[in-house]
Amino acid sequence: MGETKSTAASVREWIVEHKIRTVGCLWLSGITGSIAYNWSQPNMKTSVRLIHARLHAQALTLAALAGAAIVEYYDHKSGAKTERYAKFLDNSYAPKE
Repeated sequence: MGETKSTAASVREWIVEHKIRTVGCLWLSGITGSIAYNWSQPNMKTSVRLIHARLHAQALTLAALAGAAIVEYYDHKSGAKTERYAKFLDNSYAPKE
């Protein structure tokens, strides 16, 4: 019987495999949420609302990139990255003895 993964483990694995897509989705949700929040504030120009939304999304993107860098660092230190890429390599490029 195989091991069953928890939901958190499977989500983490998906995030590790799709880092750029995760950062893009975070950026899109951040800018959407910020625009929605800023639109509810009265007495604010549209240009100021858009600038605030961009700044919030930019900060969220930087945080997501920092998180992706931390995940990449720990994958590299633990050797999980090596195991993940080993399945793509075969011994056809190994030196002949």
